[in-house]
Amino acid sequence: MKKTLRIFSFGGNEMSPTGQVDRRTGKPIVPDIALQWVKTAETCRFVAGIIEAHPEDLYVITHGNGPQVGNVFLRSEYSRPILPPIPLDVCGADTQGAMAYMIAQLNNELQMRGITKKTCGVVTQIVVDEHDPDFQTPSKYIGPAYTKEKALEFREKEGWLVKLYKKDEKGAEIWRKVVPSPVPRQIIELDGVQAVLAAGMIPVTVGGGGIPVVEVQPEVKDAEEIYRANYGVVFRRKQVPGRKPAPVYRGVEAVVDKDLASSLLGRSLLESAGKSGVELEVILTIFTGEDGAKLNYQQPDQRDLRRLTLSEARALYDRTPCPFPPGSMGPKIKAAMDFIGGGGLVAYITKTELFESTLQGKAGTTIVP
Repeated sequence: MKKTLRIFSFGGNEMSPTGQVDRRTGKPIVPDIALQWVKTAETCRFVAGIIEAHPEDLYVITHGNGPQVGNVFLRSEYSRPILPPIPLDVCGADTQGAMAYMIAQLNNELQMRGITKKTCGVVTQIVVDEHDPDFQTPSKYIGPAYTKEKALEFREKEGWLVKLYKKDEKGAEIWRKVVPSPVPRQIIELDGVQAVLAAGMIPVTVGGGGIPVVEVQPEVKDAEEIYRANYGVVFRRKQVPGRKPAPVYRGVEAVVDKDLASSLLGRSLLESAGKSGVELEVILTIFTGEDGAKLNYQQPDQRDLRRLTLSEARALYDRTPCPFPPGSMGPKIKAAMDFIGGGGLVAYITKTELFESTLQGKAGTTIVP
C-alpha cells in the first residue's frame, strides 16, 4: 500500500522570530529562550493539527537555525577572553540538539489529542564540496537582525560579512551577518532517519541544514592510508591496492541551507524506497515568513506566484538576474525544483498560518511536475 510522507521544513524564524523591535527603544529584540520556547509551542500546535487530520501519513520535521546558530556564535565571540571560540560547524551541532528538544514539545501537544506518536532528534552530518563557490561569496544569513549602522559597525570592528536581509513593513532596512552556505550532497545518517520512521516516530533532522562536512582524501605513505581530520586528529589503515578510500569526514565552517537539505532528504528517501520496492509519495512544505514566492519582491509591481509547473519555475529561476534572491527565496525555489525533478509529488512554499489556504491554491506557492 502506498504511503504518504510529509516533510515540513520550518525556518529558524518559526522558533525564533527576527525583525521584532522594542517599541520603547526602537532597537531590535533578540528573542530569549522563553520567547523561542513559546513560539516553538505555537508551531508544534499547528503540526499536531495536521497530524490529527492525517494520522495515517508519515512525517519528518526539518528546521533552519539562522537566528539560533548566529546567537551561539555570538556568545562564543563575546566570551573569547575566558573561553576558546566555537567553530561554526560545532555551533550548528549545538543547535540541532537544542532545537530538537524544543520541537519535542510536539509530543505534549499530541498527547493532549490522544495521539501517541513521538519525535526523535537525529543529529545529521551533510557532505558538501570543499570547493563550493559559496565559500568565496557567502550568502547565508545567520544571527539576529541589525540596523544598517550596527551591521556596518560589526563589519568594521569584527570583520564580519554583512548584507541587507530585507525591509520591514515600514520600509526600514534589516541587516544580518552572512556565512558560506555550500550545496548539500549527501546525508550521512540517512539510515538513522529511516530507522526512526520505521519505528513509527517523527524524525527531527537535517536541523539547520545539517552539520557541513567534507570528505577527507587520504595520503599514501609506507603502505598506509593516512586521513588527516580537524585539530590534528589522524586516522590510519593499511593500504590495499584497488580498495576505495574510506568515507572519512571533517567539519567545515559553514551553514547549509535547510531547504536544500530537506529537498535532498526527500529525494534520498524516495530513492531508497524505490530500491526497496516500497511505494512512497513525498510532499515537501517549506515554511517561511512570506506568502510564497513573488516576482519583483517589495517593488510597486510585485506579483504573487501561486502555482508553477517545474518548467515554469526553471524558466523564472534561470532569468538573468535571477528574480529570487540568494540566501532567502532563491534556495527555496531551487529546493522545490530539485525535489520535484527528483520524483517529489508536490512542493509548497508558504507561511504556517496560510497552510490550508495554500492547499486550496489561495495562498503560498505550489510547484508541481
